[in-house]
Amino acid sequence: FEENPPEGYHRLRPGGEVRLRFGYAVQFKELVKNADGTVKEIRVTYDPQSAHGKTADGRKIKGIIHWVSATESLPAEVRLYDRLFKVENPDDGESDYRVHLNPDSLVVCAQARVEASCAGVAPETRFQFERLGYFVADRLDSVGGRLVFNRTVTLRDSAPKKA
Repeated sequence: FEENPPEGYHRLRPGGEVRLRFGYAVQFKELVKNADGTVKEIRVTYDPQSAHGKTADGRKIKGIIHWVSATESLPAEVRLYDRLFKVENPDDGESDYRVHLNPDSLVVCAQARVEASCAGVAPETRFQFERLGYFVADRLDSVGGRLVFNRTVTLRDSAPKKA
């Protein structure tokens, strides 16, 4: 969801409609916020005749969003590893390699939610999280019911294109 989406945004937004992966088309109706301005609820209506990828009136819905059940999902820490350097050759001899370090080479999502099927997975079990990449259960930290996943490969290359 994006309250003020950029142009070309095809996910849920005010006035928008999306399809839930393996589900119905839903249309935005109302945004409920907490006193501090953070989003508390997003209220939608669903089209009961939109199952199986088609709408009764033939309208086309561009966005398909994946979701995880709030009541059935499990808490997890997800570590999103990316390139260590912002350039292909950080040791180019013209500058200190440290100026090329990627500050976003590790993003930790401490409050992530994952499917209930991830419960009790053994360390080093591998998964593909849809549209995010390939992950592995951390061999040291994913123990005792605590779920920690490390991204090993992204699905989309976010590096700058070569000229």
